[in-house]
Amino acid sequence: MLKVGLTGGIGAGKSAVARRLAHHGAVIIDADVLAREVVAPGTDGLAEVVAAFGSGVLTAGGELDRPALGAKVFGDDEARRTLEKITHPRIRARTAELTRRAPLDAIVVNDVPLLVESRLAPSYDLVLVVETDRAQRIKRLAETRGMSTEQAEARIAAQATDADRRRAADVLLINDGTLGDLHSQIDQVVRGRLRPYEENLRLQRRARPDPALHIADPDPAWPDQAARLIARIEHAVPGHKVSHIGSTAVPGLPAKDIIDLMLAVRTLAEADALAGRLAAAGFPRRSGEWVDNARGIPGRTWPKRLHAGTDPGRPLNLHVRVTGSPGWRFALLMRDHLRAVDEARDGYAAAKARWATEHETRYTYADAKEPWFDEEARDADEWAEATGWQPQP
Repeated sequence: MLKVGLTGGIGAGKSAVARRLAHHGAVIIDADVLAREVVAPGTDGLAEVVAAFGSGVLTAGGELDRPALGAKVFGDDEARRTLEKITHPRIRARTAELTRRAPLDAIVVNDVPLLVESRLAPSYDLVLVVETDRAQRIKRLAETRGMSTEQAEARIAAQATDADRRRAADVLLINDGTLGDLHSQIDQVVRGRLRPYEENLRLQRRARPDPALHIADPDPAWPDQAARLIARIEHAVPGHKVSHIGSTAVPGLPAKDIIDLMLAVRTLAEADALAGRLAAAGFPRRSGEWVDNARGIPGRTWPKRLHAGTDPGRPLNLHVRVTGSPGWRFALLMRDHLRAVDEARDGYAAAKARWATEHETRYTYADAKEPWFDEEARDADEWAEATGWQPQP
């Protein structure tokens, strides 16, 4: 199944997005609904809330008085953390239960208002963020919840910023137009990304990028995209370091729109042992024997493992190399040399442009770069010796 996190600021329109996703057959798990369930009358969750905050948070009928509780925790970090220690474990347990009940081919959407604030993004295969103009959000909160402008502004300010949520977003839905406009965006995402992503993930089949060669202009979104992928991989295999390498890791450098990452392991046997966990997280191993060319040593190669992603909307290569090995060192050295030396970066960009005119596919293009890499290895080694460079993943 595909696990999707849905979030957005208060008044942005998450409920409308959830309803449309449900229309397409998605299983919706609403964190707000679960938050009410775990403190319903008669639950041990409600008993703990009363013990922590007093009987003043109960209505005359014995239910939780949410405005009264909100007044106690809003703006009080210690009180908020106390409440979260009571409710969050119960919400997580209930979420896990509902997820286990979903069909194996389901798209499970977790509607989580504070997904970014709670740092939950790495636990999902994909994060959907709905964003709306601030003035529209304030107007909606006044119309639907009876808030004053000041109350709405305070609630918005207490949440993550739009910029924070954009950094967490694999898909950003702009909800400034009509409901039909929003539905069109969602329908396209379901057809073009969520359904094929779910199928690829279930079958542990990589998403295949277009073999045609296309060198893209530098994209300022690449670092954030890499950071999201790194967080998911490190969540899947705790205790292992993942680095952003390759051309997309060098600011200002044109590149194929494929994120290259590197997972460091102690041995290749450890890499093989991690393969199942990586596949389950959406990063299946590619079959075959994969090696790096040994720079400056004719006929020698450096063995590695290679994984890919199942998300059709974000092609990636995950190189798994042994920490301290020549391949691991060269990947980091090349990245840092190109970041530090403008002449090296600009020379590589010019060479890319030339190769792109000579080759139609990514595969022949890759072969054409090998002599340049040999020269880069020599130049980078000289730079490393002169500067005292040490590998920093």
